[in-house]
Amino acid sequence: MSATHRWCGVLLAASVAVLAGCSSDSGDDTPPTESPMGKAYVSTAVTGTPIPGGGPLTLTFTDNRITATAGCNTASGPVTLDGGTLKVGELASTLMGCPGDTAGADEWMDGLLRASPEWKLEGPDLTLSGNGLTVRMQDRKVAQPDKPLAGTTWVVTALLRPEAEVRSVALDEARPTLTIAPDGAVSGSAGCNRMVGKAEVAGNEVTFDGIGTTKMMCDAAIMEVEQQVLEALNGKTTSTIDSDTLTLRNTANGTGLKFRAE
Repeated sequence: MSATHRWCGVLLAASVAVLAGCSSDSGDDTPPTESPMGKAYVSTAVTGTPIPGGGPLTLTFTDNRITATAGCNTASGPVTLDGGTLKVGELASTLMGCPGDTAGADEWMDGLLRASPEWKLEGPDLTLSGNGLTVRMQDRKVAQPDKPLAGTTWVVTALLRPEAEVRSVALDEARPTLTIAPDGAVSGSAGCNRMVGKAEVAGNEVTFDGIGTTKMMCDAAIMEVEQQVLEALNGKTTSTIDSDTLTLRNTANGTGLKFRAE
């Protein structure tokens, strides 16, 4: 055999080795297991004890944490989803009293989450099974597509401070609202008084200008809510819409408001 033929044989062997190495790596391209992390889900059906007050149950998964509400208080804390089992750590909760049947929603939700329910995800549909319950949920973006900022009546559900998110009975009683018309006209209620003004919308920035109110006086707790609403709607804010939830954060003073579409 000539030298030329011997070198070709070596190169061919080397090529086969390289190709074999490449083919062995292809087995590592298994797609990652689908996970609800980074998404929010809303309940669509419950088998077993229904949610007191009607719910719905909403679960939001972000950065290995869960935020949950079933119509009364909101709880949040660490969560793991390993092996198809949802396990929560210590949950911190708001402490608002809720009327009627809704008062039992927290206990129902706590029983489900602390039972380490099994979870199964099929496309946009999430199913939780535990504590004698089967809860079918759907990606909130699918069940409740993003509402438009303009033309929607938004109801304040929480006051945002630089250090906390605040809910209260006074806020629920005041029920502040905000509507921004397509031409930028602002209307609604600050809690006690009606308000009017203008807003300029540029992308996710909303700048409020000249918000004025009527001059009625209400209970001190309601007036405190109104003051915080007007503080948040003073000047430039950043807006985020997630399904039927709007969050406005004032860029100057750090206050803000969380809304639900009416």
